[in-house]
Amino acid sequence: MDGTTLVDTLTDDLETELSRLGSSKWLYALTDGDMTGDAVRAAAATDAAAAAETFETWAADADGDAEALFEALAADAADRRDALDADADAADRRTYDTLAGLDDPVDRAGGALGYALVLDRTMGQMVGFFVGDADPSTANQFRDLRSGIDDAQDHVVDTLDTLCADDDDRWDRATAAATAVVDATYEDYVETLESMGVKPKNVC
Repeated sequence: MDGTTLVDTLTDDLETELSRLGSSKWLYALTDGDMTGDAVRAAAATDAAAAAETFETWAADADGDAEALFEALAADAADRRDALDADADAADRRTYDTLAGLDDPVDRAGGALGYALVLDRTMGQMVGFFVGDADPSTANQFRDLRSGIDDAQDHVVDTLDTLCADDDDRWDRATAAATAVVDATYEDYVETLESMGVKPKNVC
């Protein structure tokens, strides 16, 4: 196992969940049905604020490669928050409860990978929203932000290669943590839509 293989495995095993977390229905859930540019920006900002808090906490409790990773993730999330709304409050979702429950560098790096996989797809849908909203300037801004997420994911993958090396148990833990984060976000997707009277399809 290596980091690239793990990404491929997660993408295949969680194809349905990740696809739906990159859909307009997820955007509808994140904005509480307010599909306006301001609401989409606010949703992205509150997510970034929560990520910055999480990764800053992890960085303060780590060293070596893990510390460098979490510091970089915190800085990227803070930059994303500041670009959208520097005063944004942190989102309160099951995603962050799950991340907060991870307490080992390997588990945390795995959780960060799961978060990055979700965020990449969510930001892709946000880019599409602003393209459809005839707002090319904001669409380009979100493209740039998404590019930063791609770079962050690469850093996570490289760090997992270092932290896990040839230890199958560590790779299993990283896989479980990444899966838990995607699953938690998907549970938010389902419950939020159901509370709004929208029935999500079952996972096949």
